[in-house]
Amino acid sequence: MIQPLPLLTITGSGGAAGRLLHITYLRVTLVYVKTRMNTQNITLSLPKDILLQAKLLAVRRGTSISGLLASELEKLVAVYEAYTRARQSYLARLDHAPDLGTKGRITTSRDDLHER
Repeated sequence: MIQPLPLLTITGSGGAAGRLLHITYLRVTLVYVKTRMNTQNITLSLPKDILLQAKLLAVRRGTSISGLLASELEKLVAVYEAYTRARQSYLARLDHAPDLGTKGRITTSRDDLHER
């Protein structure tokens, strides 16, 4: 005899990022992830063809458009922050660059350097 599915089943697990809650109603499972991160809704206008491609990409990656955008924006911000740190480090080294033996004096004229 086939056992009927319960109408509502709730299972959960905890983790460092937050609480993961699986809710099954009839035969549809919804996954709810509660994180400690504050979020804010935004409105985004996209061309319809780009939106359709984004939806397909999100489905292929097993996420939502919101999750897809959040992931890509996190990567973009991380790259920008790494660039900013590298630039600041370079400029700090440039400010304290070692003397190359000129003691800050330029002994060659521009014409001498570009003489043909």
